[in-house]
Formats: sequence, structure tokens, C-alpha cells
Amino acid sequence: MTHTWQITSVLDAARARIATARLAAEHGVSVLDRTRLVTAVSAHLRQCLTKGGTWRLTLETTSPSKRGPQLRLTLRPSPDDSTDAPTWQAAVPATERGASGDMAPVRTGPTALAESLFGADEDTARVLDALTEREELVAFHREELHQTNQGVLALHAELDAAGQAQRELFAAERAARHEAEEARRRLMFLADASAALTASLNHGEIVRLLPELLTPTYAGSVHVWLLGDEDAQQGHDPRPAAAVLAARTGRPQYAAAHPGGLPGVDDRPPSALHPTLPLLCVPLLARRAPLGVLTLTPPGDRWNPDDAVMLIELARRAGIAIDNAQRFEHSRDIAETLQRALLTDLPTTPGLQLAARYLPATHGLNIGGDWYDAFRQPDGSLIAVIGDVTGHGLRAAMMMSQLRTALRAYAVDGGSPGQLLTRLHLFLHHLQPDLYATAVIARFRPDEPVLTWAAAGHPPPVLRTPDGQVHTLDAKPGAMLGIPLKQDIEDHTVALPAGSTLALYTDGLVERRAQGIDPGIERLTEALSSLGGPYLDGDLENAADRVLDPMLVDSEGDDDVCLLLCHINSASVTAPTAPGGHS
Repeated sequence: MTHTWQITSVLDAARARIATARLAAEHGVSVLDRTRLVTAVSAHLRQCLTKGGTWRLTLETTSPSKRGPQLRLTLRPSPDDSTDAPTWQAAVPATERGASGDMAPVRTGPTALAESLFGADEDTARVLDALTEREELVAFHREELHQTNQGVLALHAELDAAGQAQRELFAAERAARHEAEEARRRLMFLADASAALTASLNHGEIVRLLPELLTPTYAGSVHVWLLGDEDAQQGHDPRPAAAVLAARTGRPQYAAAHPGGLPGVDDRPPSALHPTLPLLCVPLLARRAPLGVLTLTPPGDRWNPDDAVMLIELARRAGIAIDNAQRFEHSRDIAETLQRALLTDLPTTPGLQLAARYLPATHGLNIGGDWYDAFRQPDGSLIAVIGDVTGHGLRAAMMMSQLRTALRAYAVDGGSPGQLLTRLHLFLHHLQPDLYATAVIARFRPDEPVLTWAAAGHPPPVLRTPDGQVHTLDAKPGAMLGIPLKQDIEDHTVALPAGSTLALYTDGLVERRAQGIDPGIERLTEALSSLGGPYLDGDLENAADRVLDPMLVDSEGDDDVCLLLCHINSASVTAPTAPGGHS
């Protein structure tokens, strides 16, 4: 269906506008689309009237398509009008087919125009109502959006707070991890330093070790002042007042221009001797008595409080280590003095040379129960003895002294080496049931080329004959002296040609933990066989050193070493050239 209107005046335009509105309503065009269409038609008709001329407005209804039925409007100049203007077109969707046939003519009287005006206002009101609903809907959604934004802002604030809290936790964790690592480092240092300090029993070495341990990590400089060190007292520099106070009170002192705030440390004014340097003076305590003072300067500007606590603990341990070392040195000096007093000079006998060597252990208390002795019996024979009391220290040395004295006393009544060892066995068993000893006794008779000897649990004697052959005298020995066993220790004899050399020794000379005793005895025999007869006759003392030196190359230093060489001069007697049998 098509409708056409010729427009030359305002009245024609009004009729066309009214007709367009009615047709749009009849075809079910929505109020909003109808209002938009009528408004657009009115605007273009107003422009056409302004331009003048004749215009043709066409409204046609299209057939249903994929988009549905439509109302299409076309406004163009009339074909017989010379006005040159573009064509305007518009289309709106329709929902109803509308009435067929011609539309009733549009009245243009005042009443009709008023009705049309009211109808347009009614559409406008509907549009305004729709707009109001849209505005309310927009306002509702705006409020929802505002609330959502507020929620998002609150969520962001919570996330920021959670992030800040997490960052603070991470920072606290890092700080705690760093603190734990520092504490572990201090404990490891304290453990290592304590092990190093207690490994030595020389107090001078401990004093020298302290600066090496503490500088430069925990101290810029270290000075150790020992109160009882008389050598260091002579010509020393003046002591800082804080060090003197620490020695008197037994409390750590901190002397600096500003308080240190160190736990357990008393703050003092700066030292007059070192006014620009902070000084930490820590007493070296042992059994609640100050042994000295450890004076430190900081590695930087000042000490960390935890480092200061560690330094105080290290000074306490150093004081104990120094005290133990001094006590050990005192006991060692007493024992060495006692033992060397007991190791008397060897007697001189025509035709017989004696040479002895004694070396104390280099580890632990340098004193043990090793001993040697040589003396004459009333019948003119000479007794040579070497022995070893189990254990170390003063007790072993005292027991060695008693055995030596007892042997000399028993030898006055005469008796063979085996009889003397038997009596020493009974003596030790009754005197010290928990101490044991080993020993070898050899007897030399003047002008008699026979050696009588007996052993009790001791390494066998070694005999070098004039032909350079070395023999181990390994006849069955007795058991150790002092064990709870009744025994009669046997004598053994062996031929002793002129130029022969007998070596008596303790196990410290030949025994090694990893090898046992047999390889050491073999090395001893090799050392003896390498010595020439004239050399032994001429300088037995030097020969003893030549035997001893190669034997000490692999010594572990944990046991005493004792060696006694007995040499029969070549011109003293006429004797067989090889060892005889033994009984």
C-alpha cells in the first residue's frame, strides 16, 4: 500500500504529518519509533517549507521479509519542480499489516489539528514515561555500579592490606632467618674456637691462638694479660683502667665515649691510654678467680650485643683452657723433675760400656712409667734393667720409683734376674693390685762370656754379635708383673762374645698402632746390624743416637721411649763368635 502527499504549504505539511502518525499507529509501530519518525518527518518538512517549492512525501508498506514488514517514507522534490535538493528516506519496523484501501482524508480544521496535537502530546508523554523508566533503570544500574565500585575499592583496600601484611611477614621471616643464620654462625665459631683452645695443653699457645681466632671478624685487635705471667709483667705498657677493674671485679667492662648497651657489661668512661678506641675488657675466669683479662677493640664502630655475649662466653672457655693448661704444665714439671731425678747416672765397668736414652711422650702428660737402671751386685756382677709401668702421670712415675728402689734392695741379697723379677712381681701385686709393669733384667759377670737374662711381659732383648748378626732373645718370658697370678720367672742364658752389644728397650721404641710391634723389632735389628764393631767400641753414645734416630721417624709421640745399650769391648774377653743356647 502506498500513500502520497503533495506539500506546498504549512497546511499540506500538517496533513502529511498527521497522516504519517495515523498510518504508523495503524501498522503497530512502537510509540518510540513512531515519535522518532514523526519528529524526523516534521523537521524535514519544515526545511522543505523553508526552501519553498513543491515536495512529494510517499509512505509505502513493504512486504514481510527477514526483517518483517516496514513503513518506508520518501521525501523528494516534485518532478515538475525545479528545486534541486536531495531525497530523504526513512524506514521503521511495523508489527501489523494495517487496513487495506484508501485512508480517510485528513481534516485540517482547528478541532482536527487540536486532536492531532493532543495525540502527539500523548505519544510524547509515553515516550517521556519510557525515558523516565529508562532513567530509573539507569539510576538503578548506576547505583549498583557505584555499590560494585565501592566493593571493588574495599576489596582492593583489603588486598593492599593483605599484601602489606604479607610483605611485613616476609620481611619478618627474612629478618628471623638472618638472625638464625647469625646465631648459627656464632655457635659454630664458638664450638670451633673452643675445640681449638682445648686441643692444646700449652697456655702460651692458647694465648697466641686467641688473636688468630678473633681478628678480624670479631675484633680489630686482641691483647691478653695474664696476671701470673711474671715475664710479661716486666717492662709492660700501662694497663687500661677498665682492664684493671675487670681483673679486680671479675666483670666485663666497656670503656668508650658513649655507652655500649652490651648485656652483662659495665659501661665506663673512655680509656686515658686509648681515648678514641672503644675497649671491651673481659676477665679470663677459672674457678671464680680471674687469671687475666682479654682486651678487645671492635672490628668496626662498635659490637653487636649478640657478638659481645659470644665473646664473653669464649673468654670464659679460654680462661678454663688456660687454667687447665697451667695445671697440666705444673704437674708435668713435677713429674719430669721426679723422673729425671730417678734416672741416675750409669756406672762404669771395665770392659763394659753402657749408653741410655730416655724420651718422654710428646702428647698428654709428658711423663710415664718407663725406666732403666744399672748397678753392681755384691759379687761384682752388673745388673742392667729396663721396665715400663702401665699408665702415665705422677702415679706411674711414683710406682716406677718404688720398683727401682725395691729392685736395688732385692739385688743386695744376690739372686738371678728371674728371681729378682719374681720378687718384684709379688711386691707390685701386694702394693698396687691395679697397676702392672713389664721388665727385662740382664746380668753381666766379669770375665765370663755368658749373659743371664729374664723377662716379664716385656719386648724381647736384641743381641748383636761381633760378626754383625742380630738375634732376638725371644725365649719364653714370664707374665706381666703385678697380675693376680703366682709365677716363678725363669732365667735364660746366652753366649756373650767380646764385641757383642745388647739392646734393651721399651715398647714406645718399636710399637706403632697401625703395625704392631714386630715390624719395629725388625727395624731395630737392621739399625744395630748396620753399626760396625770398631764404631761400637769407640763411641757407644753416638751409636745409641744412630740407633734411636731412624726408629723415631714415624713415632706417634704418645708413649715414652727408653733404650739401653750394653756393649762388651772387643779386647775384654775371649769368647765364642756366635750366641750359645739358652735354658
